[in-house]
Amino acid sequence: MGGVSPARRDPGLQPERTRLAWRRTTLSAAVAAVLAVKTTLHGGPTPAGVTVCVLCCALFLGFLLVANRRIRALAAAPRPAALAPRHAAAAALCAVALAVCAAALVV
Repeated sequence: MGGVSPARRDPGLQPERTRLAWRRTTLSAAVAAVLAVKTTLHGGPTPAGVTVCVLCCALFLGFLLVANRRIRALAAAPRPAALAPRHAAAAALCAVALAVCAAALVV
């Protein structure tokens, strides 16, 4: 059989690309949180604006926690374990909720 055995699998640059994708997404979330703070403070803060801004910052920190855990797992092993479904769901929920909160501040 001409296949490569699982023990000799070369992942190439896939873990590195995945790590970089997590970093880019974290950077995008950070920009959204900073813009939420800027938007809230521009023209005087309102209670609703401050609430949404705090929620944006909390969602960013939640995403940062999941992303940091995944980036460390990718760096720790040549063949890292798959992302746990609960971590994937948490990352997706934080990203979508952050986008909704940021959009609410703009409108």
